Amino acid sequence: MASCIDDAFRRHGAEALATLIRLTGDFDLAEEGLQEAFAAAAVAWQTGPPDNPRAWLISVGRRRALDQLRRKIAFRSRQEQLAVEAKIERQAAPVETDEAEAAFGDDDLLRLIFTCCHPALALEAQVALTLRTVCSLPTASVARAFLVSEETMAQRLVRAKAKIRAAGIPYRTPPRELLDARVLGVLAAIYLVFTEAYAGDPRQSLAAEAIGLARRLDALLPGRGDVQGLLALMLLHEARRPARYDAAGDLVLLEDQDRGLWKAAMIAEGLALVEPALKARAPPSPYAVQAAIAALHAQAATPQATDWRQIVGLYAVLMRLSPSPVIELNHAAALAMVDGPAAALPRVEALAARGGLDGYDVLPAVRADLLRRLGRRKEAGAAYQDALRLARYDPERRFFRRRLAELEE
Repeated sequence: MASCIDDAFRRHGAEALATLIRLTGDFDLAEEGLQEAFAAAAVAWQTGPPDNPRAWLISVGRRRALDQLRRKIAFRSRQEQLAVEAKIERQAAPVETDEAEAAFGDDDLLRLIFTCCHPALALEAQVALTLRTVCSLPTASVARAFLVSEETMAQRLVRAKAKIRAAGIPYRTPPRELLDARVLGVLAAIYLVFTEAYAGDPRQSLAAEAIGLARRLDALLPGRGDVQGLLALMLLHEARRPARYDAAGDLVLLEDQDRGLWKAAMIAEGLALVEPALKARAPPSPYAVQAAIAALHAQAATPQATDWRQIVGLYAVLMRLSPSPVIELNHAAALAMVDGPAAALPRVEALAARGGLDGYDVLPAVRADLLRRLGRRKEAGAAYQDALRLARYDPERRFFRRRLAELEE
């Protein structure tokens, strides 16, 4: 029975919650209703789940949410109580949809994603609310993702939900003229989840949540190059995870990784998405170009076989599409693999002088590596010290300490 409930939660939890939020118009009420529905399922499904578990959960959750509402507003006038109940009843009935809603069908999960990632919310709040409601992560797990206490995260989630209510943020897919801009916000939130999980801490579950969310979005909005590109990018990076840390949990650089440990099936899935992502629109999405760069790494049988010249060219394209100091830094690092560290160092020094990447440990790490390869050991050591001071995760810190020890030897 426990496995049956767990399976229903994994397969239908997010969709059921999304529908209950639409019906009740309240995140907390919907969550309470769904929790009670699963509790009821543990009793009612003793002989097996119903033919349509999702519909059963929504029906029971809706009734329990109504019961909650009745208890909460028992002190109010009977007229007000009936008005609230009638509103929920109307939400349950079929309603006319505008063009954007009709284009996506009756998909509450898509509406929930866009609600959580509304631009009225700060990006951190968007990510946290997405993890909590769309990915169904417990508040404690969301708190760990942001390195804060569970109580702090619970308060942030309460504030985010309150802002949705106070600002009257609609529970709907955006109009067609706003869709592109809003999808970019959703993709940014998903990618932030993934990069935080991938950066230097082996939190595989969070990375899997981000990939799963991108799969959902690809299924809900098929044929979009930006969605396909992001999914491909994350798959190709995640495929390298088994080789990214050694048995002691220490970081292993890309050129030193055992490529036999890379996940071949995940690479194949990512590679299959790259070409359609690039061709979906002109110019291509920056996510698609980044996926093409990751594909070149994934296709190289050895580090020496990597087509660094094409990677440099793709970073040049990426800088035109989505200019940023981080892209410039990656372009400089790739250039060092083609023309040598002496050609790349002035670019990195110029980036450091501009101050756009203050606090970003990768900048002094790249600078340190270039100086080390040029034999400028004292300057390299100082740069590694800067990187060590800024590093957020233990594997990175241990790596920078190893580099410092090597320079001292």
